[in-house]
Amino acid sequence: MDHQVLTTTLFMSVVALTIGITFWASRDNSGSDSFYAGGRSFSPIQNGLAIGGDYMSAASFLGISGAIALSGYDGFLYSIGFLVAWLVALLLVAEMLRNSGRYTMADQLAYRMKQTPVRMAAATSTVVVSIFYLLAQMVGAGTLVALLLGVDSQTVKNLVIFGVGILMIFYVTVGGMKGTTWVQIVKAVLLMAGSAVIVVLVLAKFNFNLSDLLGAAASNSGKGQAFLEPGLKYGVSTTSKIDFISLGIALVLGTAGLPHILIRFYTVPTSRDARKSVLWAIGLIGVFYLFTLVLGFGAAALLKGDKAAEVATSKGNLASPLLAEAVGGGAGSTGGAILLAVIAAVAFATILAVVAGLTLTSSASVAHDIYNNVIKKGKATEKQEIRVTRIAAFTIGLVAILLAIPAQNLNIAFLVALAFAVAASANLPAIVYNMFWRRFNTRGATWSIYGGLASSLLLVFFSPVMSGKGVIDGVNQSLLPASIDISWFPLENPGILSIPLGFLFGYLGTISRREPEAEERFTELEVRALTGAGSEKAIIH
Repeated sequence: MDHQVLTTTLFMSVVALTIGITFWASRDNSGSDSFYAGGRSFSPIQNGLAIGGDYMSAASFLGISGAIALSGYDGFLYSIGFLVAWLVALLLVAEMLRNSGRYTMADQLAYRMKQTPVRMAAATSTVVVSIFYLLAQMVGAGTLVALLLGVDSQTVKNLVIFGVGILMIFYVTVGGMKGTTWVQIVKAVLLMAGSAVIVVLVLAKFNFNLSDLLGAAASNSGKGQAFLEPGLKYGVSTTSKIDFISLGIALVLGTAGLPHILIRFYTVPTSRDARKSVLWAIGLIGVFYLFTLVLGFGAAALLKGDKAAEVATSKGNLASPLLAEAVGGGAGSTGGAILLAVIAAVAFATILAVVAGLTLTSSASVAHDIYNNVIKKGKATEKQEIRVTRIAAFTIGLVAILLAIPAQNLNIAFLVALAFAVAASANLPAIVYNMFWRRFNTRGATWSIYGGLASSLLLVFFSPVMSGKGVIDGVNQSLLPASIDISWFPLENPGILSIPLGFLFGYLGTISRREPEAEERFTELEVRALTGAGSEKAIIH
C-alpha cells in the first residue's frame, strides 16, 4: 500500500506540473498569433526540444521498446524509420514551409490556389491524421495507469482514456501554443533523463557490455539467434516482407506530412531558426532512439515469467515500465516502485504533451481554415476564431475518446505507423507538388489530399488491422469482432500503395485542368519560400 501511495503521488505530481505550466503560459495568450504560434517567440533550442517532445510520443517510448522486446531486430526497424524521416522534413519542408505559411498547412497551399476547396481538404486531412495519432496516445495512457493502480479493469482503462481526453482539451483551450510548447519542452527533458537512468541501470546489469545484453535477450526470448537477425516478424512470408517495405516508406515519408509537426515550424521567428530547430530535434531524437535499443533488448533479457507474459499481453506497451521496476529492485521493492512511478509518470507526461499538440493542430485547422477562411471568408475576428478553436478541441477530444476505447488491444507504435501512412498519402504529395511544380493547381491539391486520404483509409479498413486476425490468448487481435472478416487487403500498413496513389491523384488532377492564376503565383511563392521575403506579412490570395 505504501508503494501504491508513492507511485500515485509521483504520478499526480507530474500531472499537476503540466497543469501549472499551462496556467502560467496562458497569461500571455493575446490574439491568434500567440494562441496558434506562441507569438513566434521560441528559440531554435526551445523549439527543437518541443519538436522532440511532440515526436517522441508514447509510440516511441512504449511502443517501439515493446516492439523490440517482442520482435528483436525487426522491432528496432521502427526506430530507424522514425529517425531517418527527419532528413526528409529537414531537406524538403522545414525552411520553405516556415517562409510560405502562417498557422496551418493549408495556408501554404491556399497562397496560390482557391481558398475554399483547398482549405476544406487540408483541414479534413489534418483532423483525420490527428485522430489516428491520438488513438495511440490514449491507448498508452489507459495501459499505463492501469499498471500503476495495479488493476486490470477495462472500466478503469476507459475512465483513464476519458480523463486524458479532458486534460488535453484543457491544455488547448487554456494554454494555446505557448502552454502546449512548454509542456512539450518539460516533457522532453523528463523523458530523456528518465530513459537515461533506466539505460544506465540496464547496462550496469551486464557490466556495460552491449554484446552480453543482446546475448541474454536472444536467449531469454526463446527465439535464439533469430531474435537478433532480420526476418523474425517481417521475413515470415512474401506478404510480411512487402508489409515491411510499406511500413518503411510510411515512416520515412510520413513525418514531413504530420500536421502537428508542420505547425511547429511556425513558432520560431525565422526560417533559419526552423532549420536549426530540426537539427536540434534530430540530435535529441537520435539519442533517444538509441536508448530504445537498450530498453527493448533490456526488457527481453530481464523480464521473465509473469512479467514477460504481461509484456506480450499488452502488445509490448508495458515493456519499458516493467523494465524500470525490474532494474529498480523488482516488484514489491521501494526502488522498483519509485522507478516504475517515475517512468510511468514521464510516459504519461509524454502522452499529455503529444495529445495537446495534436488537438491544438486539428482544432486550429478547423477554426482557421474552415470557420474563418471558408465560412467567414477571412472576416472572423480573432476572438471568434479562438472560440471556435476551443469548441473544435472539445469535439475532437470526444471523438478520440470514443475511438480509443475499442483500440486498446493494438500496439501503439503500430497505430502511429498508420497515422504516418495517412499523412504521407494525403499531405506530403500536395506539399511537395505545391513547392516544386509550377503547373500544380487547386484540382491537383484536392485530388491528391482526398485521393491519398481515401485510399489509405479504405485499405486500412479492409486490412487485418480491422478484421481477420482472430483471437490469440483470449484477446481479439483486430478492431472488429472476431466473427467478422473483411480483410481482402493483406498488408497491415497501406503506405506502399496509398502514397503513390496520393501522388498519382495529384498529377492527374493537375493535368486535367489548367489554372493560370496558380501558375502565375508560383514564382511569388517560390521566392517567398526560398528567401523568406514577405513571409511575415503572410499574404493570402
